[in-house]
Amino acid sequence: MVTAYQAAAAVPDPELPMVTIADLGILREVREDGGAVTVTITPTYSGCPAMGEIAASLRRELGRAGYRRVDIRTVLSPPWTTAWITPEGRRKLTAAGIAPPPEPAEPACAAPAPVPVTLTRGPVRCPRCGSASTRETARFSATACKALYQCRSCLEPFEHVKEF
Repeated sequence: MVTAYQAAAAVPDPELPMVTIADLGILREVREDGGAVTVTITPTYSGCPAMGEIAASLRRELGRAGYRRVDIRTVLSPPWTTAWITPEGRRKLTAAGIAPPPEPAEPACAAPAPVPVTLTRGPVRCPRCGSASTRETARFSATACKALYQCRSCLEPFEHVKEF
């Protein structure tokens, strides 16, 4: 039998279907208690329109796994950060031609902490050829959490998941 966590962790993100909600760090906790399942999720940003679809997919997949009582809880604190994207999630994004945000210098902390202000950021590397010679062509892409870029080396366009 599939555990509640396994069923929830396999749910794909509706906007980035090559990664799961576990890969993105959206899935925070799955608790089983007497036949009931409580799933805690955090949106990538406040007001993310994909949250309704994610909740529906969680209910559907947990139902298929035999769980009938499912409660979906959305928590906003601490806020989601791109540091929560797993190495596997970063690999899958790159394989799909989407540049992931840079890996965090330090491990992500689950406790609220001051957010440092970054005035400059490193180059966005092309997920196809690896070149750091890229340029942003549009601040927003198909979703608000992605931007459009073009590689100056191979000339290919690509999306980039923005840092949060």
